Amino acid sequence: MKGRNMTRWRDPAKDPRQEPKSNLITLEGAERLRGILDHLSRIKRPALSAKVGEAAALGDRSENADYTYNKKELNRVIARIRYLTKRLDELQVVDRLPANTDKVYFGAFVTLEDQDGEEMRIRLVGHDETDTAKRWISIDAPLAKALLGKSLDDEATVAAPAGETTYVITDIAYRDSAARAR
Repeated sequence: MKGRNMTRWRDPAKDPRQEPKSNLITLEGAERLRGILDHLSRIKRPALSAKVGEAAALGDRSENADYTYNKKELNRVIARIRYLTKRLDELQVVDRLPANTDKVYFGAFVTLEDQDGEEMRIRLVGHDETDTAKRWISIDAPLAKALLGKSLDDEATVAAPAGETTYVITDIAYRDSAARAR
């Protein structure tokens, strides 16, 4: 039996999608999600509703591509609004620094050095605000879990596809240096 909802079977005990996600988010991340929700609710949804109404007024909906496309897009936007509304209710906004800023906790900018001497700067954020381009990783990621509670010059070992990788923490900050320079 084939269908769009068919997927391969996964053992629920080993499926990474079944692992509980943390409900933490930074203040900036929560504001960004609220902004997206506001844009979808106040601008995008009414515009799509108007387009669907105009396309429906043209007559036969079964052969009307404008109606079909805009109706699907409207349903997608409504589903996204519903998801964001529910998700924002579940989230816990972390808007203050931890008591001990010498250790790695949620929201920290951490500079790591690997065995080859290469450095990378990452930030530990919530699941909803991960961004690979900025190197913001989820607090639920294996690297983040290995770093939590560590101090400066501590080592963190993480299992990677190529084998275990060990990182040394060279810097911990809770405000981005680019934001501090402004």
